[in-house]
Amino acid sequence: MFRSLSMVFPTVLACGLASAAPELATAPVAPTAARVAPASKPRPEWLSLKLPFALRLAAAAEERAHHHVIYDGSGYPMAYPMGDVPADRGTCTDEVVRAYRLVGVDLQQLVHEDMVRDFAAYPRKYHLSAPDPNIDHRRVYNLQAFFNRNADVLPITNAGKDYKPGEVIIWDLDNFQLHIGLVTRKWSKKHLRPLVMHNISSGPHVEDKLFEYKIIGHYRFEGGLKPETLPAPFEASAKPADAPPIQPVATDAVQSQPTAAPPAP
Repeated sequence: MFRSLSMVFPTVLACGLASAAPELATAPVAPTAARVAPASKPRPEWLSLKLPFALRLAAAAEERAHHHVIYDGSGYPMAYPMGDVPADRGTCTDEVVRAYRLVGVDLQQLVHEDMVRDFAAYPRKYHLSAPDPNIDHRRVYNLQAFFNRNADVLPITNAGKDYKPGEVIIWDLDNFQLHIGLVTRKWSKKHLRPLVMHNISSGPHVEDKLFEYKIIGHYRFEGGLKPETLPAPFEASAKPADAPPIQPVATDAVQSQPTAAPPAP
């Protein structure tokens, strides 16, 4: 019996060893894929130097229409230059100023500098005695004076084709108030005229409002101040051409002669 067990036991051990689970083969590791960089956002059109300034400004005006802004004409203290009212507040002028800033033109600074050099050229209706960079650029009457002095003044017509992207429009609302906006690249096929970006009461919008109100100002402005007009310096000629000789007048000659002294006694 023991002999048979001794003969069986190694067999069992041998079976146990033989039946042990085979070592698992390591699965091949796939090479790590290169990390894909996130796609970069396209450069905003208003920053593209490949576009003319006017088209960049028009693109900036269209971009402003995507912002939620509560119409608010309250005065705010602000930084100078590049100062602004709260981003969710503003009027028609604030939207024009913000669009210009997207293309690198700060109307706050330019209006202030122009008022400093010729304050009398600006309206007196606000009863100010000196320029105020907190508010001057936010008034349409002041912007009208500024553009008349420094922009290209364009014809006012009733033809939509005469109004190009990036041009400034000033309207008279016929209630002692002025309004301002920018011509965009968008077009009304129905009425054959461009759409404008403006903020008349409910935030910035791009709308078919070009001829909704009376246009009193049409400008193209790409930044900078025009040199002030100064009188030409007077240059005296050494010998005036064809100048007739001056004949002395007898009375003048007599009056110019010295009076003879009386003889000594």
